[in-house]
Amino acid sequence: MSSAEISAGASTEAAISRPPGRNERLADRTFSILAHSSALAIVLLVAYILWEIGIQALPAIADNGISFIFGSVWDVQKSTFGILPAIWGTLYSALMALLIGGFFGITVAIFLTQDFLPPRLSMVFRTVIEMLAAIPSVVFGLWGIFVVIPAIRPLANWLHETLGWLPFFGTSLSGPGLLPAALVLAIMVLPTVAAISQDALQLVPFRTKEAAYGMGTTRWEAILKVMLPTAAGGIFSALVLGFGRALGETMALAMLIGNSNQISLSLFAPANTLASLLASSFPEAGAIERQALMYAALVLLAITLAVNMFGTFMLALTTRRISGKS
Repeated sequence: MSSAEISAGASTEAAISRPPGRNERLADRTFSILAHSSALAIVLLVAYILWEIGIQALPAIADNGISFIFGSVWDVQKSTFGILPAIWGTLYSALMALLIGGFFGITVAIFLTQDFLPPRLSMVFRTVIEMLAAIPSVVFGLWGIFVVIPAIRPLANWLHETLGWLPFFGTSLSGPGLLPAALVLAIMVLPTVAAISQDALQLVPFRTKEAAYGMGTTRWEAILKVMLPTAAGGIFSALVLGFGRALGETMALAMLIGNSNQISLSLFAPANTLASLLASSFPEAGAIERQALMYAALVLLAITLAVNMFGTFMLALTTRRISGKS
């Protein structure tokens, strides 16, 4: 090694090991202040939203109490409001969408992370799936009305005629209903589940898979018995966040679910959700109904925040466990 190279290496080492200068300390402190301020601003914004909705919902909370959540009648003329059918429709449609979209999302994540495709082709598929998240909700709704409902109506009616004694097929599909809404919603949550599941699988150390192969496992045994259990926490958080995404969807559900205030197990019956109730009723609502809708919005916001916070916590916990941090 020449003396010039030794001198250059020594100067580089000195530059790295020297204490930070005044400008660097100022930049670090500025960035730290901005980061903490942004985090605090987000917390304050959420608190402000909850406060504003709560203040406007307070008269409805005082008048209806807990019966508002367990009531099943929404009658503006009699000032009787209950959101149990909307809560049922919200949870039922979101759970169905999660079962469908979660299965395909995890399958896509395995397909894109476990070397089934060349890296460039895998990147193309990943980009296409992520583009689904950029499609407007109303476009999904129109697609559901003109494509999904006509496509599944023959099968739905056949199931009703053949297995109508089962509660899940107790009605025919005459138009909008739970199943078409859930199918479209599954496509909308698929990018969320697939993206976070890919991150969870990629966080698993490569030596874990090598150790599984060294023990004589096949490719699918390594994936199903080693990779998926190791990344189970991250995948679970992906499902929880996808569930939260499904709970808050509005326009596509309002166009496809039928907006019928009833509780039914039938996959083909029209139903209602909290988000579609707000979207369809708020523009023409009077003062009393607006207060009840704010109460419903508060319930929906509480459910969505709880689900998303739980999913985020599970993702952070899994990341720390895989990386070996306490």
